[in-house]
Formats: sequence, C-alpha cells, structure tokens
Amino acid sequence: MMKTSFGLLSLLLMPTLVFAGDAPSLQPALPMDLTNHIVGYLSLAITFLAYVAAMTEDVIELRKSKPMVLGAALVWFAICIYYAMQGNAKAAVTGFESNLLAYVELLLFILVSMTYLNAMEERGIFDGMRIWLLNRQYSYQQLFWILGTLAFFLSAVVSGLAVGLLMGTIAMAVGKNNHRFVGLACVHIVSATNAGGSFSPLGGISTLFVWQHHILHFADFLTLFIPCLVNFLVPAAIMHFFVPKEVPLMSKQTVNLKRGSKRIIALFALTLVITVLSNVYLELPPAAGMMAGLALLQMFSFYLLKTAKDRETDGVIDEPRPAAWLDDRNYDIFQKIGNLEWDTLLFFYGAMMIIGALGFVGYLDAIAHYLFGEINTTIANILIGLSSAFIDNGTLMFAVLNMHPDMPIGQWLLLTLTLGVGGSLLAIGSAPGVGLLGQIKGIYTFGYHMRWMPVILLGYFASIAVHFWVNARFF
Repeated sequence: MMKTSFGLLSLLLMPTLVFAGDAPSLQPALPMDLTNHIVGYLSLAITFLAYVAAMTEDVIELRKSKPMVLGAALVWFAICIYYAMQGNAKAAVTGFESNLLAYVELLLFILVSMTYLNAMEERGIFDGMRIWLLNRQYSYQQLFWILGTLAFFLSAVVSGLAVGLLMGTIAMAVGKNNHRFVGLACVHIVSATNAGGSFSPLGGISTLFVWQHHILHFADFLTLFIPCLVNFLVPAAIMHFFVPKEVPLMSKQTVNLKRGSKRIIALFALTLVITVLSNVYLELPPAAGMMAGLALLQMFSFYLLKTAKDRETDGVIDEPRPAAWLDDRNYDIFQKIGNLEWDTLLFFYGAMMIIGALGFVGYLDAIAHYLFGEINTTIANILIGLSSAFIDNGTLMFAVLNMHPDMPIGQWLLLTLTLGVGGSLLAIGSAPGVGLLGQIKGIYTFGYHMRWMPVILLGYFASIAVHFWVNARFF
C-alpha cells in the first residue's frame, strides 16, 4: 500500500508526460517555471483553501493560524519533493530559507513591540489613561477626536492591532451606556490606526516590509504624513456630525500606576530610537535594535524583582504602597512574551511562506508582468490598495516585493499608502478591525462598518490626490 501511494505521489509531481529519451535534466535552469505544472496547480488549490478557512474563522471556529501554517507546510513540501526528484533539492531549500529569514525579522520586531505593550498594560498605564479621560468630563464628540488622534499617532510607533484593541477598550469603557458612540468610535479608530501606521515603518507591517527590504529609507516614509493625515481627517470630519453630544459619567476610580511604569515607557522610547539610528547609520535590520530594547526591558524586570525581594528581606515592606512591591516579587518578563497574540504571528508565518512559495513557483512574476507591465502602474497600485480591504496588507506587500517591480520612489510610496489605508474600507481588511470585531461583539460589526465605507473611500482617494500633489518630486 505504501509503495502504491508513493508511486501515485511521484506521478503527480512528475512533468506532464515524460517519455523515454525525454528525461528532465539533472540540473534544470533556476528558478523553474511551474505555473502550468501539477505542483503549481496544487499550490494554488492549497492557498485558496487555506485562505478560505482563515477568513471563515468565526464560522468554523478554527483559529486562522492553523490552516495557514498547514497550507504553507504542504505547499513547500510539494515544491521540495519535486525539486529533489529533479536532483536539485538545494535550490528549493534556499528559496524556503530566504522567505523564512524575512519572517523571522518580522517576528522579532513585533515580539518586542507587543512585549513592551503587555508590560505597560500590566503596570496599569492604559487603565490609567482610561480613568484620566473619564475624569476630565469630555463630551462624546471630544472623546471621539481624542481617541482617533491617539490612535493615529500611537500607531506610528506601535503595532496597529495593539493600538486598535487599546483604543477600543477605552471607547467601550467611556461609552458603555451609548452603543452609538462605541460603534462610531470603533470605525474611527480602525481608520485612524491604519492611516497612522502608513507613514512610519514602525507601526505597520506593510511599511516594515518595505523598510526591511531597503527600498525606502526611514525619512522617506515621513513624506506620507500629510496624505495619511488627510485620509484620517476626511471620514472623521463627516462622522463627527453623527456622534452624540452627551457627556459620559465621571469615573469614581483614581489613577494608580505601578512601580516602574514611567521608566518602561522611557525604555520603549529608547528602544525605538536605537532601532532607527542603528538602521540609518549602521544599516542593521530593525529587528537588531528591537532585540537590544528587549534586553533593556529584561534587565529592568530583573531590577524590579530583585529590589522587591530585597525590601521584603530587610523588613521594610510596610511602605505607603506595599501592594506594588508585593506584586513585583513574582514579576516575570517572560510571562509578557508568552501572552503575545501568537495566533496572529503564526498566521503571518503561514501567509508569508505561502506567498513566497507562489513566487518561487512563478505565479507572482506572471501577475507582476500584468500589473506593472500591461496596465498603468498608478492604477495597479490603487487596485492593490483596494484589494487590501479583503486580504491582509502585509501579505499583499510581501507578494509585491516578491514580484520585484521596477518603480520610482513615488510609486513605492503610493503603494505603501494605498495598502496601509485600503484596509480601512472593510472591518476584515486590517488587524485592528478584525481585533475589534472579536472584542466588541454586537456593537461593532461587519455590517455597521460597511455603512461608513463610502466616506472612508472618499478619504482613500483624497489621500492619493494629496500624495501626487505634495510628493510630485518623487515621480
């Protein structure tokens, strides 16, 4: 039975029909074009099924990372088996390793960023922000703009998913008695977060990819600030007139930050500075600077743990805030790493490896020939941006990078802009939207977000027009 199965697998992976005297060369030209081969068709089928399973996560109750990781394994095994049968397994392994390296750099960058956010949340920083906003007695309209502005600027340096969930939590807390405000605030937060993450390589995955591949320098991204600001302001200005004017009730709680909270914020800021400077002046990958920042956080966590135990040993634990010191006795930074959004991180592994496999097979070259050869490059970049309403922008950017299109800086900036803000058109088009769908169920829904798609689309095209105006020198 095993011999029969292996024989069937061999037939599937062999060229269409190979007769005597027509055996393939032991050293085929690389890369091999398998777009019209059974391996290529199998790769497309697996990719389609994996994405369908991931997009219907809520229906089939299967976490989105599982079908994507499995799909990536199946596609690359099929490719490697075929190449091994042709006597050139090393070529497929090299292709796999190059895609794996790109993912590892992304993983380490996001890992450090989310670890810092978890540490700040544990120290009570974000809860303190919520209480402070409530005690200021802002109206819902004022809170609408405050949350959006915070999301816009925070997402320039922090993961969009983390910012979206944080701002969503605050919106739910301050507007728990007003579902209309919460729904509008969530749409606003998604739009603001995606816009803010598009003018900085530190905040968005698609921008990070472009930065990692040395296509744009750090300063180049800042030229997108005005187009991104327009993208944020246009829909927000229209939605403002639909926000309730009431003032929420004041919170009875007081802000009580834990020991070391402000120093963790300072360490995170220092980490970002190290990351940017080491990349600009030393040409180190961004992950190197972020890992240096993780080391600083680990050393500071050791300090918190050590000083808390020393005070307990010295018998001076009875201070005005003894609970803070008692909490620090069991402080463990590795718990913050363990609490990361691993489902999302593994989803990106599957997506990047599958897209890389399709590029290795030859499909991305064929798509690139059409998009960037047969139609206008500007139209192609706008269409790719619109498609990010359905497909994750990081996955799309990785796919484009694997196409190796020859574009001027202005077009790369346009692609970065459209992919970053295009995900705001639908709730499932970006990580903040998907996160808020799961966090604020019944109030913020796919259908509710879709009601505001026309005004978000208006902001989308307005930001493109402003980009051509303010960045005309790059074209």
